[in-house]
Amino acid sequence: MNILLVEDEPRVAAAIERSLVAVDYRVTVSNDAHIALKKAYDLKYDLIILDRMLPGNVDGLEITKKLRQDNINTPILMLTALGEVADRVDGLSAGADDYLIKPFSIKELLARVAVLLRRPKNHIGSILKVEDLMLNTLTNEVSRSNREIKLSKREFKLLTYFMYNPDQVISKERIINHVWDADALILPNTVEVYMGYLRKKIDKAHPDRPKLVHTVFGFGYRIGIKEDV
Repeated sequence: MNILLVEDEPRVAAAIERSLVAVDYRVTVSNDAHIALKKAYDLKYDLIILDRMLPGNVDGLEITKKLRQDNINTPILMLTALGEVADRVDGLSAGADDYLIKPFSIKELLARVAVLLRRPKNHIGSILKVEDLMLNTLTNEVSRSNREIKLSKREFKLLTYFMYNPDQVISKERIINHVWDADALILPNTVEVYMGYLRKKIDKAHPDRPKLVHTVFGFGYRIGIKEDV
């Protein structure tokens, strides 16, 4: 895995780099915001660790906003000494995927890195995206082709599970285990009913767009653009 580390404090950068290399990550270090921004457009990087407070007129927040505006979806872990809730919200709203407050433990940094590298490629900050279908895990908003989709709490939870697993065939049993409480009474056709609700709101309400909700007979359901053969 290739990681771009953008940190202007040499001691901090060296400590982070040593820790990442020790667990077999390949690390490129930059202490210049403008050079880092150019490097960030190189899609070879699997993760960007980005200090929010950088010298000059471009900080980590601006770098993040610029990358997201240009559809660079590389996960971003933002580092900062600013620990107020409003500061964290600013970082996440700009498009960062996670926010780590200085000082932090190296163990926590490595754990956050591992989590971000496991995230699905369709995850951008708080946004999950499958084609033109978008789900915001922070605000609970869902839209397709920029048109709002109103979902119940159960429908939202069901769709979120599918969008974390795009183009995967998911069985009814897995759906029940992840979307309903363990002690809930689930009738045999409950999953079919709720998948029907999603199909109506996502596909039938947008007849000009490709179908995204698919039944894979005998196996389960899938959300994605590819048609079954």
